[in-house]
Amino acid sequence: MGERITLMGCQVDNLSMEETLGRIEQFIQSGQPHQHVVVNVDKLVKASRDPGLRQIINECALINADGMPVVWASRLLGKPLKERVAGVDLFEALMRRAGEKGWRVFLLGAREEVVSKVADTYQRKYPRLVLAGYRNGYWKGEAEELDVARQIRDSRADLLFVAISSPKKEQFLGRYQAEMKIPFAMGVGGTFDVAIGRVKRAPVWMQKSGLEWFYRFLQEPRRMFRRYFIDDMAFIWLFIKEAARKP
Repeated sequence: MGERITLMGCQVDNLSMEETLGRIEQFIQSGQPHQHVVVNVDKLVKASRDPGLRQIINECALINADGMPVVWASRLLGKPLKERVAGVDLFEALMRRAGEKGWRVFLLGAREEVVSKVADTYQRKYPRLVLAGYRNGYWKGEAEELDVARQIRDSRADLLFVAISSPKKEQFLGRYQAEMKIPFAMGVGGTFDVAIGRVKRAPVWMQKSGLEWFYRFLQEPRRMFRRYFIDDMAFIWLFIKEAARKP
């Protein structure tokens, strides 16, 4: 299995997709709680500014690189990652495997009509899938948030997918994963929208050439402009600083 490398202050497991799936199966068999996270350009930038988020990421049991720029940066810095493990692809693979193995799945996040459609879509797609429960990603205050965590705990799910924006999903899992006791908990961001076709996935050639972000921007320019063209530009500076530290 791959070793962990450190990129711009965040650790990343050097694993292929198949190795990642094997690691997750071990987590589920153990019955102990494990938190997963993917790092992309946006998350590396956020973590550079938020020590709390960086700590949550680095303490996760499994950390994948989701984004070709991260993979390219690892190679240029002399720490080559095997491949990109995209969160949306990992979600799909795990839902299929859950249907095959009888793993219990809980879906958390997005609006009610979205998460309910995701639940319906995958129960039809994988008839043997065991849905432990689902809930939208909106609540008010710590008391209601704690109720959400207890609902998930009581569902006895093996897999938890959290479709909430960063860093909220990482913070939620950081606070409650030990109490929820979910063997594998994963933040999936906007994956629910992709899963039901509300947002289209970029063509494969764009995914492989690192242009998936641009395809997403073309679909939601107002929402994504600040993230891609202002906030995430700090990634270039982070890369330059790390390259300058190389012996």
